[in-house]
Amino acid sequence: MVMGEKGLMSRILCPKFGGYLTFGTLEMGKVSAPGQPTVEDLLNLYNFRQLGPDTKIFGIIGKPVSHSKSPLLYNESFRSVGFNGVFMHLLVDDIANFFRTYSSLDFAGFSCTIPHKEAALDCCAEIDPTAKAIGAVNCIIRRPDGKLFGCNTDYIGAISAIEEGLQGSQPSISGSPLAGKLFVVIGAGGAGKAIAYGAKEKGARVVIANRTYERARELAIVVGAEALSLDELSNFHPENDMILANTTSIGMQPKVDDTPISKEALKHYSLVFDAVYTPKITRLLREAQESGAKIVTGVEMFIGQAYEQYERFTGLPAPKELFKNIMSTY
Repeated sequence: MVMGEKGLMSRILCPKFGGYLTFGTLEMGKVSAPGQPTVEDLLNLYNFRQLGPDTKIFGIIGKPVSHSKSPLLYNESFRSVGFNGVFMHLLVDDIANFFRTYSSLDFAGFSCTIPHKEAALDCCAEIDPTAKAIGAVNCIIRRPDGKLFGCNTDYIGAISAIEEGLQGSQPSISGSPLAGKLFVVIGAGGAGKAIAYGAKEKGARVVIANRTYERARELAIVVGAEALSLDELSNFHPENDMILANTTSIGMQPKVDDTPISKEALKHYSLVFDAVYTPKITRLLREAQESGAKIVTGVEMFIGQAYEQYERFTGLPAPKELFKNIMSTY
Protein backbone atom coordinates (compact mmCIF):
# COMPACT_ATOMS: atom_id res chain seq x y z
CA MET A 1 0.00 0.00 0.00
CA VAL A 2 1.24 3.46 -0.90
CA MET A 3 0.07 6.31 1.32
CA GLY A 4 -1.58 9.55 0.24
CA GLU A 5 -3.27 10.67 -2.97
CA LYS A 6 -0.54 9.26 -5.22
CA GLY A 7 -1.05 5.82 -3.67
CA LEU A 8 -4.73 5.57 -4.61
CA MET A 9 -4.00 3.27 -7.56
CA SER A 10 -2.18 0.83 -5.26
CA ARG A 11 -5.37 0.52 -3.20
CA ILE A 12 -7.77 0.16 -6.14
CA LEU A 13 -5.76 -2.16 -8.40
CA CYS A 14 -5.16 -5.00 -5.89
CA PRO A 15 -7.55 -7.44 -7.67
CA LYS A 16 -5.82 -6.83 -11.01
CA PHE A 17 -2.24 -7.36 -9.84
CA GLY A 18 -2.84 -10.17 -7.33
CA GLY A 19 -2.78 -8.11 -4.14
CA TYR A 20 -3.95 -9.96 -1.05
CA LEU A 21 -6.21 -7.25 0.32
CA THR A 22 -6.93 -3.53 0.37
CA PHE A 23 -8.26 -1.15 2.99
CA GLY A 24 -11.25 1.16 2.78
CA THR A 25 -12.78 3.39 5.41
CA LEU A 26 -16.42 3.02 6.40
CA GLU A 27 -16.80 6.77 6.79
CA MET A 28 -15.47 9.63 4.66
CA GLY A 29 -12.68 11.48 6.51
CA LYS A 30 -12.20 8.79 9.20
CA VAL A 31 -9.16 6.99 7.82
CA SER A 32 -6.62 4.74 9.53
CA ALA A 33 -3.97 5.77 6.97
CA PRO A 34 -3.68 8.68 4.50
CA GLY A 35 -5.29 8.20 1.10
CA GLN A 36 -7.81 5.49 1.99
CA PRO A 37 -10.91 5.50 -0.22
CA THR A 38 -14.28 4.69 1.30
CA VAL A 39 -15.58 1.14 1.00
CA GLU A 40 -18.56 2.58 -0.86
CA ASP A 41 -16.26 4.22 -3.46
CA LEU A 42 -14.22 1.04 -3.88
CA LEU A 43 -17.36 -1.00 -4.56
CA ASN A 44 -19.61 1.47 -6.38
CA LEU A 45 -17.31 4.07 -7.95
CA TYR A 46 -14.35 1.85 -8.91
CA ASN A 47 -16.34 -1.39 -9.47
CA PHE A 48 -13.82 -3.18 -7.22
CA ARG A 49 -15.56 -6.60 -7.36
CA GLN A 50 -15.42 -6.61 -11.17
CA LEU A 51 -11.66 -5.97 -11.40
CA GLY A 52 -9.33 -8.79 -12.43
CA PRO A 53 -6.09 -9.62 -14.29
CA ASP A 54 -7.57 -8.63 -17.69
CA THR A 55 -8.99 -5.27 -16.58
CA LYS A 56 -7.70 -2.33 -18.64
CA ILE A 57 -6.58 0.74 -16.67
CA PHE A 58 -7.53 4.28 -17.65
CA GLY A 59 -7.08 7.51 -15.75
CA ILE A 60 -6.94 11.27 -15.69
CA ILE A 61 -3.44 12.74 -15.40
CA GLY A 62 -3.25 16.12 -13.71
CA LYS A 63 -2.10 18.23 -10.78
CA PRO A 64 -4.43 18.92 -9.01
CA VAL A 65 -6.67 16.06 -10.08
CA SER A 66 -8.84 14.83 -7.17
CA HIS A 67 -11.64 17.28 -8.10
CA SER A 68 -12.20 15.62 -11.49
CA LYS A 69 -15.53 13.86 -12.09
CA SER A 70 -14.02 11.69 -14.86
CA PRO A 71 -13.86 8.47 -12.75
CA LEU A 72 -17.56 8.87 -11.93
CA LEU A 73 -18.46 9.33 -15.59
CA TYR A 74 -16.33 6.58 -17.12
CA ASN A 75 -16.66 3.89 -14.45
CA GLU A 76 -20.45 4.04 -14.45
CA SER A 77 -20.43 3.99 -18.26
CA PHE A 78 -18.01 1.02 -18.34
CA ARG A 79 -20.25 -0.84 -15.88
CA SER A 80 -23.41 -0.12 -17.90
CA VAL A 81 -22.08 -2.00 -20.95
CA GLY A 82 -19.92 -4.61 -19.18
CA PHE A 83 -16.64 -3.11 -20.44
CA ASN A 84 -13.71 -4.53 -18.45
CA GLY A 85 -11.96 -1.30 -17.48
CA VAL A 86 -11.37 0.97 -14.51
CA PHE A 87 -10.78 4.72 -14.55
CA MET A 88 -9.01 6.58 -11.73
CA HIS A 89 -7.38 9.84 -10.67
CA LEU A 90 -3.63 9.95 -11.40
CA LEU A 91 -1.81 12.72 -9.54
CA VAL A 92 1.30 13.27 -11.68
CA ASP A 93 4.25 15.66 -11.21
CA ASP A 94 6.31 14.69 -14.27
CA ILE A 95 4.30 13.26 -17.17
CA ALA A 96 7.33 11.94 -19.10
CA ASN A 97 8.48 10.01 -16.02
CA PHE A 98 4.93 8.73 -15.48
CA PHE A 99 4.78 7.22 -18.98
CA ARG A 100 8.26 5.70 -18.63
CA THR A 101 7.21 4.08 -15.36
CA TYR A 102 3.73 2.89 -16.34
CA SER A 103 4.66 1.54 -19.76
CA SER A 104 2.73 -1.73 -19.82
CA LEU A 105 -0.24 -2.33 -22.11
CA ASP A 106 -2.39 -2.65 -18.97
CA PHE A 107 -2.35 1.18 -18.82
CA ALA A 108 -4.46 1.63 -21.93
CA GLY A 109 -5.66 5.23 -22.10
CA PHE A 110 -5.52 8.60 -20.38
CA SER A 111 -7.32 11.88 -20.13
CA CYS A 112 -4.89 14.73 -19.61
CA THR A 113 -5.62 17.96 -17.76
CA ILE A 114 -3.86 21.02 -16.26
CA PRO A 115 -0.86 21.44 -16.29
CA HIS A 116 0.26 18.55 -18.56
CA LYS A 117 -1.59 19.08 -21.87
CA GLU A 118 1.35 20.69 -23.65
CA ALA A 119 4.10 18.48 -22.15
CA ALA A 120 2.06 15.43 -23.22
CA LEU A 121 2.82 16.23 -26.87
CA ASP A 122 6.46 15.24 -26.39
CA CYS A 123 5.45 11.88 -24.89
CA CYS A 124 3.41 10.73 -27.90
CA ALA A 125 4.90 8.82 -30.85
CA GLU A 126 1.98 9.95 -33.01
CA ILE A 127 -0.18 13.05 -32.69
CA ASP A 128 -3.46 13.81 -34.41
CA PRO A 129 -2.94 16.77 -36.85
CA THR A 130 -5.50 18.93 -35.04
CA ALA A 131 -3.80 18.36 -31.67
CA LYS A 132 -0.47 19.21 -33.30
CA ALA A 133 -1.92 22.44 -34.70
CA ILE A 134 -3.38 23.32 -31.29
CA GLY A 135 -0.17 22.38 -29.49
CA ALA A 136 -1.95 20.46 -26.73
CA VAL A 137 -3.19 16.93 -26.08
CA ASN A 138 -6.00 15.93 -23.71
CA CYS A 139 -6.51 12.29 -24.73
CA ILE A 140 -3.78 9.64 -25.01
CA ILE A 141 -4.22 6.06 -26.20
CA ARG A 142 -1.62 3.31 -25.80
CA ARG A 143 -1.48 1.35 -29.04
CA PRO A 144 -0.95 -2.46 -29.09
CA ASP A 145 2.75 -1.88 -29.88
CA GLY A 146 3.04 0.18 -26.67
CA LYS A 147 3.45 3.54 -28.44
CA LEU A 148 1.31 6.50 -27.41
CA PHE A 149 -1.14 8.31 -29.69
CA GLY A 150 -2.33 11.79 -28.66
CA CYS A 151 -5.37 13.77 -29.77
CA ASN A 152 -7.42 16.76 -28.61
CA THR A 153 -11.14 16.59 -27.84
CA ASP A 154 -11.27 19.82 -25.77
CA TYR A 155 -12.00 22.12 -28.68
CA ILE A 156 -14.92 19.98 -29.95
CA GLY A 157 -16.50 19.88 -26.49
CA ALA A 158 -16.12 23.59 -25.80
CA ILE A 159 -16.97 24.99 -29.23
CA SER A 160 -20.04 22.80 -29.73
CA ALA A 161 -21.31 23.77 -26.24
CA ILE A 162 -20.78 27.48 -27.00
CA GLU A 163 -22.48 27.16 -30.39
CA GLU A 164 -25.46 25.46 -28.74
CA GLY A 165 -25.57 28.31 -26.23
CA LEU A 166 -25.72 30.80 -29.09
CA GLN A 167 -28.43 28.96 -31.04
CA GLY A 168 -31.32 31.28 -31.48
CA SER A 169 -28.86 33.92 -32.61
CA GLN A 170 -29.10 34.51 -36.36
CA PRO A 171 -26.89 31.91 -38.07
CA SER A 172 -24.10 33.45 -40.11
CA ILE A 173 -23.27 32.67 -43.71
CA SER A 174 -20.71 30.03 -42.65
CA GLY A 175 -23.38 28.20 -40.66
CA SER A 176 -21.69 28.82 -37.30
CA PRO A 177 -23.13 31.45 -34.93
CA LEU A 178 -19.49 32.17 -33.97
CA ALA A 179 -18.53 33.50 -37.41
CA GLY A 180 -17.67 37.20 -37.26
CA LYS A 181 -18.01 37.38 -33.46
CA LEU A 182 -15.29 38.88 -31.26
CA PHE A 183 -14.24 35.92 -29.12
CA VAL A 184 -12.09 36.61 -26.03
CA VAL A 185 -10.17 33.64 -24.59
CA ILE A 186 -8.77 33.94 -21.05
CA GLY A 187 -5.68 31.74 -20.70
CA ALA A 188 -2.95 30.58 -23.06
CA GLY A 189 -2.46 27.02 -21.74
CA GLY A 190 -3.66 23.78 -23.33
CA ALA A 191 -7.40 24.47 -23.08
CA GLY A 192 -6.90 28.10 -24.16
CA LYS A 193 -5.01 26.95 -27.25
CA ALA A 194 -7.74 24.43 -28.11
CA ILE A 195 -10.63 26.88 -27.77
CA ALA A 196 -8.79 29.70 -29.58
CA TYR A 197 -8.06 27.29 -32.44
CA GLY A 198 -11.68 26.09 -32.55
CA ALA A 199 -13.12 29.62 -32.48
CA LYS A 200 -10.78 30.71 -35.27
CA GLU A 201 -11.80 27.68 -37.34
CA LYS A 202 -15.44 28.76 -36.98
CA GLY A 203 -14.67 32.24 -38.32
CA ALA A 204 -14.53 34.21 -35.05
CA ARG A 205 -12.13 37.12 -34.47
CA VAL A 206 -10.05 35.90 -31.54
CA VAL A 207 -8.43 37.83 -28.67
CA ILE A 208 -6.17 36.06 -26.13
CA ALA A 209 -5.91 37.50 -22.60
CA ASN A 210 -3.37 36.00 -20.21
CA ARG A 211 -1.69 36.95 -16.94
CA THR A 212 1.65 36.80 -18.74
CA TYR A 213 1.34 38.97 -21.85
CA GLU A 214 4.21 37.18 -23.60
CA ARG A 215 2.35 33.85 -23.51
CA ALA A 216 -0.79 35.53 -24.85
CA ARG A 217 1.27 37.05 -27.65
CA GLU A 218 2.90 33.72 -28.56
CA LEU A 219 -0.49 32.03 -28.90
CA ALA A 220 -1.97 35.02 -30.73
CA ILE A 221 0.77 34.79 -33.37
CA VAL A 222 0.10 31.06 -33.86
CA VAL A 223 -3.69 31.33 -34.28
CA GLY A 224 -3.83 34.79 -35.88
CA ALA A 225 -5.33 36.65 -32.94
CA GLU A 226 -4.89 39.79 -30.84
CA ALA A 227 -3.14 39.62 -27.44
CA LEU A 228 -3.89 41.36 -24.13
CA SER A 229 -2.65 41.06 -20.58
CA LEU A 230 -5.34 39.96 -18.11
CA ASP A 231 -5.08 43.35 -16.38
CA GLU A 232 -6.21 45.07 -19.59
CA LEU A 233 -9.27 42.89 -20.04
CA SER A 234 -11.70 44.75 -17.78
CA ASN A 235 -11.26 47.90 -19.89
CA PHE A 236 -11.40 46.08 -23.23
CA HIS A 237 -14.77 46.51 -24.93
CA PRO A 238 -14.40 47.66 -28.54
CA GLU A 239 -17.94 46.42 -29.23
CA ASN A 240 -20.93 44.76 -27.57
CA ASP A 241 -22.18 41.15 -27.94
CA MET A 242 -18.69 39.70 -27.52
CA ILE A 243 -18.09 36.12 -26.35
CA LEU A 244 -15.88 35.31 -23.34
CA ALA A 245 -14.29 31.92 -22.59
CA ASN A 246 -12.34 31.35 -19.37
CA THR A 247 -9.93 28.42 -19.81
CA THR A 248 -7.90 28.99 -16.63
CA SER A 249 -8.48 27.47 -13.17
CA ILE A 250 -9.48 30.89 -11.73
CA GLY A 251 -12.63 30.33 -9.66
CA MET A 252 -12.14 26.58 -9.22
CA GLN A 253 -12.66 24.99 -5.81
CA PRO A 254 -11.45 25.85 -3.26
CA LYS A 255 -10.93 29.46 -4.51
CA VAL A 256 -14.56 29.95 -5.49
CA ASP A 257 -14.55 33.71 -4.80
CA ASP A 258 -11.96 34.40 -7.52
CA THR A 259 -12.93 35.69 -10.96
CA PRO A 260 -10.77 36.71 -13.94
CA ILE A 261 -12.75 39.84 -14.93
CA SER A 262 -14.78 42.56 -13.22
CA LYS A 263 -18.57 42.27 -13.19
CA GLU A 264 -18.84 45.73 -14.76
CA ALA A 265 -17.02 44.51 -17.89
CA LEU A 266 -19.37 41.55 -18.38
CA LYS A 267 -22.21 43.73 -19.71
CA HIS A 268 -20.37 43.89 -23.06
CA TYR A 269 -20.66 40.10 -23.57
CA SER A 270 -23.63 38.20 -24.97
CA LEU A 271 -22.31 34.80 -23.86
CA VAL A 272 -19.81 33.74 -21.19
CA PHE A 273 -18.30 30.25 -20.97
CA ASP A 274 -16.22 28.86 -18.08
CA ALA A 275 -14.18 25.66 -18.47
CA VAL A 276 -14.15 25.28 -14.65
CA TYR A 277 -16.89 22.85 -13.58
CA THR A 278 -16.19 22.54 -9.84
CA PRO A 279 -18.32 24.44 -8.91
CA LYS A 280 -20.72 24.24 -11.85
CA ILE A 281 -21.76 27.89 -11.45
CA THR A 282 -18.58 29.86 -10.80
CA ARG A 283 -18.53 33.47 -9.64
CA LEU A 284 -17.75 34.44 -13.26
CA LEU A 285 -20.88 32.68 -14.55
CA ARG A 286 -23.09 33.98 -11.75
CA GLU A 287 -22.03 37.57 -12.41
CA ALA A 288 -22.36 37.09 -16.18
CA GLN A 289 -25.92 35.87 -15.74
CA GLU A 290 -26.70 38.84 -13.49
CA SER A 291 -25.29 41.11 -16.24
CA GLY A 292 -27.69 39.65 -18.82
CA ALA A 293 -25.33 37.27 -20.68
CA LYS A 294 -26.12 33.70 -21.65
CA ILE A 295 -23.88 31.26 -19.82
CA VAL A 296 -22.35 27.91 -20.77
CA THR A 297 -20.90 25.80 -17.95
CA GLY A 298 -17.77 23.68 -17.89
CA VAL A 299 -19.99 20.63 -17.33
CA GLU A 300 -21.27 20.97 -20.91
CA MET A 301 -17.71 21.12 -22.27
CA PHE A 302 -16.69 18.21 -20.01
CA ILE A 303 -19.48 15.99 -21.37
CA GLY A 304 -18.80 17.04 -24.97
CA GLN A 305 -15.08 16.30 -24.85
CA ALA A 306 -15.71 12.97 -23.10
CA TYR A 307 -17.79 11.50 -25.95
CA GLU A 308 -14.82 11.01 -28.27
CA GLN A 309 -12.52 9.93 -25.44
CA TYR A 310 -14.94 7.19 -24.37
CA GLU A 311 -15.16 5.92 -27.97
CA ARG A 312 -11.36 5.89 -28.30
CA PHE A 313 -10.97 4.12 -24.94
CA THR A 314 -13.59 1.41 -25.55
CA GLY A 315 -14.23 1.19 -29.32
CA LEU A 316 -17.93 1.56 -28.42
CA PRO A 317 -20.36 4.41 -29.17
CA ALA A 318 -20.57 6.96 -26.34
CA PRO A 319 -23.70 6.59 -24.16
CA LYS A 320 -24.61 10.28 -24.50
CA GLU A 321 -27.83 10.21 -22.50
CA LEU A 322 -26.14 8.32 -19.66
CA PHE A 323 -23.31 10.90 -19.59
CA LYS A 324 -25.84 13.72 -19.32
CA ASN A 325 -27.80 11.90 -16.60
CA ILE A 326 -24.65 11.19 -14.54
CA MET A 327 -23.54 14.84 -14.70
CA SER A 328 -27.04 16.32 -14.23
CA THR A 329 -26.64 16.13 -10.45
CA TYR A 330 -23.48 18.32 -10.52
